Amino acid sequence: MNVPSVPGVLGIAFPGKATVDALTPDVTETKPLERRVDTVLRIGPSDGDDFLLAIESQSARSADKESSWAYYVAYLQSKYRLPVLLLVVCQDRATAKWATGPFDCGARGWTTQRTYPMVIGPDNLPVITDARTAADNLAMAAFSALAHARSPQIDAILEAMGHALQERDGRAADYVYEFLEINLRGTPAGDKWREILSFVTYFPGRGTVRETAYLEGKLEGKAEGEAKGILYVLEARGIPIHDDLRERITTCTDLDRLDLWLERSRTVTKAEELFTEGPENDPAA
Repeated sequence: MNVPSVPGVLGIAFPGKATVDALTPDVTETKPLERRVDTVLRIGPSDGDDFLLAIESQSARSADKESSWAYYVAYLQSKYRLPVLLLVVCQDRATAKWATGPFDCGARGWTTQRTYPMVIGPDNLPVITDARTAADNLAMAAFSALAHARSPQIDAILEAMGHALQERDGRAADYVYEFLEINLRGTPAGDKWREILSFVTYFPGRGTVRETAYLEGKLEGKAEGEAKGILYVLEARGIPIHDDLRERITTCTDLDRLDLWLERSRTVTKAEELFTEGPENDPAA
């Protein structure tokens, strides 16, 4: 009796001879790796079930992202038990064409996982240089600023965003301020955005997250101001802060670490997640 091989049953082309090495089946990461999606939003549509939108800003092609994006989607789906969509915002046509994928994980003609990002970029997003238009659709204007970050019109785009955000208050405006600051960081457009922010009134007396962090940083020193900004964000989001964690934050003088904690404070679900690298590797501990 001729018994077919497993690959033969599955219809997978497989050589007659091959080496096989057993690897550990444990997929737990004992040493956490630094993996952060640029932005994750939970969307609750009125006509359907909730889902997650993971947003990545991509300025150039990167081979690492082909596996990172698949990881982000799988991790978020497993953690939140919700469907996940991946949106990639690109700054040029070549990057946008690459980012559409699909990106496959498989072998011998069999695909185990395939990632299809949604992609927006300068070819399918309008240039928004009118403050009123930007104020009417902050999300579209923010994505437009990212997609056209290399455009000669970027200064006008960001100035329109600055004026639009001065007319808005609340979490949406605070989020857009920081969304652009983080995703434009390290670029000429990011320098322009920080310059614009230095002239914004920060809605005096309204107690927004950015106003608090900015004013306290000016009055009480950068480190102390950032520490209070972190606590303010956590408290505003209703996240409990134990005394030992509060002390750890307020006594830290490492500005880079405080900046990282401030960024994480917007998305963590509990205060302990600020310190994901572990206390043994934390110079502020």
